[in-house]
Amino acid sequence: MQPNYARGYPPTAQRSPATPRRAPGPGLSPFQPPRPRPSNPKVAGAMPVPMPQHAVNPQYMAAQRAMPHPNDATLRRSRKPTDKNIPDGVEEVIIGEGVDQYKNLRDLEKRLDAAIVRKRLDIQDSISKTVKKYRTLRIWITNTVENQPWQGTGSNPGSGRYKVRIEGRLLDDNNDPTVPDDDEEGDKGDAMDQDKDEADDSKKSESKKPSQRFSHFFKTITVDFDKPASTVPDEAKPVSWTKPQVPPNATSAPPNAEFDSIQFTRSSQENQNVTISLVRDETPERYKLSKELAEVLDVEEETRSGIVLGIWDYIRAMELQEDEEKRQVRCDHRLRSIFGREQMFFPQIPESIAPHTSPMDPIKLPYTVRVDEEFHKEPTPTIYDIQVAVEDPLRQKMMALTQNPQYTAGMRQIASLDDQVALIIQALTHSRARHSFYTALSKDPATFLRRWVNSQRRDLETILGDANGVGDGSGPEFRRGGSESAWETPVAKEAVRYMLAKPEAAAPR
Repeated sequence: MQPNYARGYPPTAQRSPATPRRAPGPGLSPFQPPRPRPSNPKVAGAMPVPMPQHAVNPQYMAAQRAMPHPNDATLRRSRKPTDKNIPDGVEEVIIGEGVDQYKNLRDLEKRLDAAIVRKRLDIQDSISKTVKKYRTLRIWITNTVENQPWQGTGSNPGSGRYKVRIEGRLLDDNNDPTVPDDDEEGDKGDAMDQDKDEADDSKKSESKKPSQRFSHFFKTITVDFDKPASTVPDEAKPVSWTKPQVPPNATSAPPNAEFDSIQFTRSSQENQNVTISLVRDETPERYKLSKELAEVLDVEEETRSGIVLGIWDYIRAMELQEDEEKRQVRCDHRLRSIFGREQMFFPQIPESIAPHTSPMDPIKLPYTVRVDEEFHKEPTPTIYDIQVAVEDPLRQKMMALTQNPQYTAGMRQIASLDDQVALIIQALTHSRARHSFYTALSKDPATFLRRWVNSQRRDLETILGDANGVGDGSGPEFRRGGSESAWETPVAKEAVRYMLAKPEAAAPR
């Protein structure tokens, strides 16, 4: 039997029986290699230099031994029973309708599993095909002033400042937050009804609160000044914000990545023109299409996957596929203007459309910072409405359904119950075999034992014949001679020739 070695250490080379065993010297463990001999054998008394060894922590060796071998789990899975069908003939010896009920439950389980798998596949397919929805993002831009000359604060010349605030908010489908509520119905009902209505309105407003904030839709926000009014270098620099990268293992975004408004201050006593640039943050990213590609897809902006699908739909609609090789495409005048060739291999299309796509232009919002007294008597914000892509609410619900942790826990419980049912069915099969054995033995013991002994003898002959290659010669087919016997076959002749050619088979002299 092979010795057991600690896992993580390869077994040493096997020693030949003729090689004498060397006893390890003092301080040399059996796992260490032998010490090197002196390079000059004529030098007497030269002491061998021990090889440096790395000390192994005993706890690490114990942990290595305790680690399960990778093949152990495979062996356990291969030996685990998987059959959950009741063997035939069990219903004859069981009282009641337990077998029929179990078979009905098995049929119901198969139909239920098939329906669940089909529905999950449909949901996953729907998730991959859901399109982006677009909602209105309203942006308010306002500014306030301080220490201006017309305010009469008596400040030094040039100390006037202004503060600009940029705020964004998603609008509901049927509700505009900038429009005040109608107060005509406030007098209806008593105080208790009013309190109840206010509570209901607060709950509705909380439920309608958008989960995606203003900074969610943009990668960068930049404010450029047309003509810097200040001679200070820092005051002339543009204002810029860049969304920080979220680590893959982070549970939430950084505090500076989620906000509804951004503001900055500058010193100026004159009106100032600024341009606010917003770079979209979309997943998957949309690209601006060239004129030739936009003519084929009939859109000016699209994602890469949408471009490929649109070209595929165009190819099928125009019947441009080759008859024999469906992946080969015949280019018409529109596709020739894009790819520049007569034929195109469809798997090459995703990399061939790169020259016809470019990043989308940022959103430009012009704004004039007013610091004069006339404007601030009745200040009005500048409002812009832009369309932003949002996730489909149905997609979020379907994602929550497919990634529900309770589903995984339920599947583990079902798998453990299936293992228990398989063990019970295995025990029932063994019990059925023993029942059939003893029933046949009790009816006619002599005939049963005679058949059983003959069956065991045939099995033994088969095993011995497989072990020796040509059999042991005790069967009737080996006792028969003649030209048609087993000894006249080429296999038997080759085996005899091989045995006579062995050295130990030669006759002694």
